[in-house]
Amino acid sequence: MATNYRGLEILYTRQQIAERVAEMGAQITRDINGEKLVMVGILKGAAPFLADLSRAVQADATFDFVATSSYGQGQRSSGAVKLVKDLDESIEGKNVLMVEDILDTGLTLSYLRKLFLQQKPKTLRIAVLLDKPSRRLEKIEADYVGFSIPNLFVIGYGMDYAERYRNLPDICIMSPDHPE
Repeated sequence: MATNYRGLEILYTRQQIAERVAEMGAQITRDINGEKLVMVGILKGAAPFLADLSRAVQADATFDFVATSSYGQGQRSSGAVKLVKDLDESIEGKNVLMVEDILDTGLTLSYLRKLFLQQKPKTLRIAVLLDKPSRRLEKIEADYVGFSIPNLFVIGYGMDYAERYRNLPDICIMSPDHPE
């Protein structure tokens, strides 16, 4: 694998990401079949993915955002999910696509799915850029998956380590011994 300018190992290049996001957008466009769509980005990590995916989806789409917290400052989830920012608009009767950077333990997406289903959307689907099934604690699957990855700690393209590296255009592997 190649390395980027910070000495990090690149898992997926910006070109590979762009190609896969375009494919996902085409699939979502087919599935939504001309209906309106509310794309809900899960902050902060999903922001770059949501921006690129929304341009690849050919539909009358609006955005909303939620924010949760479960990580703190390290490489491990605390296990407890809390809602930090709720939806601005009701999703009742609407086609909703939850957009997340990575499906890891499943705790966050399971929590949000239960919360959103209480509002009775017409449809509720999940799109994730990365799926890490080996770490799943909650039984949940995404409807749209960019890439399935092994148990690696990844940064870049919105994903962070202690709020850093979100702006990297590639998805990189951060080893436990990487100097900060």
